Amino acid sequence: MAISVRDVAEDAGVSVGTVSNVLNRPEKVSADIVARVQASIARLGFIRNDAARQLRAGRSRAIGLVVLDIRNPFFAEVVRGAEERADEHGLTVLVANSDENQQREAGHLALFEEQRVTGVLVTPVAELLPRLVQMSERGIPSVLVDRESQDPRFASVAVDDVEGGRLAAEHLLATGRRRLAFVGGPVKLRQVADRLSGAQAAAAAANASVEFLATEALTVDEGRRLGDLIMRRPAAERPDAVFAANDLLALGLLQSLVMTGNARVPQDIALIGYDDIDFAAAAVIPLSSVRQPASLIGSTAVDMLLSRSGGAAPSTEHVVFQPELVARASSLGA
Repeated sequence: MAISVRDVAEDAGVSVGTVSNVLNRPEKVSADIVARVQASIARLGFIRNDAARQLRAGRSRAIGLVVLDIRNPFFAEVVRGAEERADEHGLTVLVANSDENQQREAGHLALFEEQRVTGVLVTPVAELLPRLVQMSERGIPSVLVDRESQDPRFASVAVDDVEGGRLAAEHLLATGRRRLAFVGGPVKLRQVADRLSGAQAAAAAANASVEFLATEALTVDEGRRLGDLIMRRPAAERPDAVFAANDLLALGLLQSLVMTGNARVPQDIALIGYDDIDFAAAAVIPLSSVRQPASLIGSTAVDMLLSRSGGAAPSTEHVVFQPELVARASSLGA
């Protein structure tokens, strides 16, 4: 049978109200009473019912965070940054994975609302602003993560992905490449579309072009699949440089190119990814990448969310960090 607050009160010889004060407002209770109640709690094995307390308060001490793909180390680092900042405020981060699926995303948001979270951080699959408007009207603020908001009502923290795409393409062009390909998808993801747009703009400025090779997801398996398709082409019809929309795709491409043995990286095909996850530098051919400050994105998103909780109504912020090119062996040399 579960131990109740009343059981603790009886064991400690105090009132139920005193036990409640010890749990929630210990500064109102003398040190010897606090020690006596805590001893009873330890002896009886009492565990407080936070769910009931949160129901009375109308809010939990949790933040909901929905990411596109928890398998991607970039998002794991975003979560880490969010958790570290939330912990400083006595909050917990509840992480959900949409797997780039809008129905799953909607289900997670509905569950977070049922749990009365303090607020929601979300990397949207596509457009979900009507849902976020509803949640905001019910007192649950939100911040878009890794996605710049196109709606002035919503705060966001992101990286300039158009600039990131430009950096990647300009780097490949500077090494003498002219037959560029962009591998990524689905294009409904704003990050993918922006990275492609930046690469196309850089290529156009250099009188070059970018072939778009679509993927169904941003995964290693899809990278391998596209790498195999590229290697089935005659050598003269292959791109001489590939910009992958993220590092997982780039690592799959690299594996395919290396395993076939018919193309050398970077001599025949230069390769660059995006995110600069830890595995990029550790690849058999160290992978060039466009770095995003993942942990900083997570912590900044929590700061922005907390500034909007509790009825606060500050001016809407749109924080955009600048990406950084990290050149390694996969794109250097010829």
